[in-house]
Amino acid sequence: MVLGCLAMTGVALAAFAASQVNLYADSPVHISTSSGLQVGTRPSSLRSGTLAAQQAGTISMAQPLQSQRAPDQVQRSFQAGSTLGSALGLGGLLIGAFAMVYHYSWQRLQGSASSWEHAELVMAAVADVGTDSQQGKKRIPGIKPRPAGYKHDVSRGYQLEEVSRPRRNRRHPAIRSFMRETQMSPANFIMPLFIHDEDFDTPIGAMPGCTRLSAASVLREVGECVEQGVNIFILFPKVADDLKTPDGRQCYDPNDIVMRTLKLIKGAYPDVIVCTDIALDPYNTDGHDGIVDEYTGVILNDITVEQLCKQAVAQAKAGSDIVAPSDMQDGRIGAIRDALDAEGFTHVSIMSYCAKYASAFYGPFREALDSNPSFGDKSTYQMDPANRREALREIELDEAEGADILMVKPAIAYLDVIMTLKENSALPIAAYQVSGEYSMIKAAAQAGFIDEQKVVLESLLSIRRAGADVILTYFAKDASKWMSDPNGWWQKRLRSSM
Repeated sequence: MVLGCLAMTGVALAAFAASQVNLYADSPVHISTSSGLQVGTRPSSLRSGTLAAQQAGTISMAQPLQSQRAPDQVQRSFQAGSTLGSALGLGGLLIGAFAMVYHYSWQRLQGSASSWEHAELVMAAVADVGTDSQQGKKRIPGIKPRPAGYKHDVSRGYQLEEVSRPRRNRRHPAIRSFMRETQMSPANFIMPLFIHDEDFDTPIGAMPGCTRLSAASVLREVGECVEQGVNIFILFPKVADDLKTPDGRQCYDPNDIVMRTLKLIKGAYPDVIVCTDIALDPYNTDGHDGIVDEYTGVILNDITVEQLCKQAVAQAKAGSDIVAPSDMQDGRIGAIRDALDAEGFTHVSIMSYCAKYASAFYGPFREALDSNPSFGDKSTYQMDPANRREALREIELDEAEGADILMVKPAIAYLDVIMTLKENSALPIAAYQVSGEYSMIKAAAQAGFIDEQKVVLESLLSIRRAGADVILTYFAKDASKWMSDPNGWWQKRLRSSM
């Protein structure tokens, strides 16, 4: 801009000077000579820088210089000088204006070019427009481009350009097999057995496929399960009404059905593991897990624990390998551990129902044992379904008191609690797929809504994935059979031949 202004100013001044010289080309001037000052005319030759005097003496007004032009020549000279000056002035103005316009236009063009260059860089970084248009590739914004030199195979059609492809780890059965995080086998199952003191079996209406077993049927069921690889069982008795009392004293009678069944199973199958339930609800007249104060209806915690200790010792004497307190009374794990140790049963394990919730999923089970509470519910001693962190306190207490295994009940609706126990305890974690969970799957399968085999195995796998080391499930025998069937869904899944 400065150069443009200087150029315009210089040209304008030159034009002005030229016009002034032409303007005074033939005007009168004073000439000083040796003889005095005389008035003459300014000759046109003044423009060439030379004064051609015809005489050295006095120059008079009457004697024009020899070089003086004619009037028409003077007029033409004046007009030519004025025209040239105007042209030069106008040219200077135009040149200056052009310089200014050029300067400002160049700046704007540079700014626009810079903006477009920046925009192109941004677009290229986000979408790689230039490269993609040449190679015929389609980009997804935000995805890192492939390395330089990559050539898109257009014959393969549309292809994403992400760096990571997790499906590579799923493409072959052998790869999927070694990367499988959760394994499941019959060794992870505990089979619950409903028993009663009868010579016949009784189907349980609320639990299709389950029955209350006679002594002979118990041995047959255990044998079939062992053939499928299930070697752990837990007993739940249906006690005759005439044996029920307010204090549940039948629970530690040496001739109780649980004691007799224990001896029967261990005699026929000495290598299996038999667990027994520690609770008063099958034995007392109120259907609660503890002794009820007849005046207030409150569950008497400490007196109940005393009865539970007697029950645990009696079951250990009959051959129980693992006692499983499901009553949720305070302090019962430590008391039972002390009672067992005092009687020499230090080898008997305790599987604590650490997080047993006051759940609506227990309905079919209570029908199976005829153990529904005669009043109220069990929310004063079982956990609130809304709570998860409360289980952390139960973990701490039961571990300190001597539990060997921690259980969550129910399972499928409490996978987060199973995971909480797994992450906060070094003890094995058990989970109980309860009667309500079992019956829902059975009912949906019978109605044709779901594939029973697939849903059962998937539900058990999810419980294992959440952290359960062992699962109490009424599907234990069937699930084990399905898992070993070479033509079944499970084996096909493992081989990925579907």
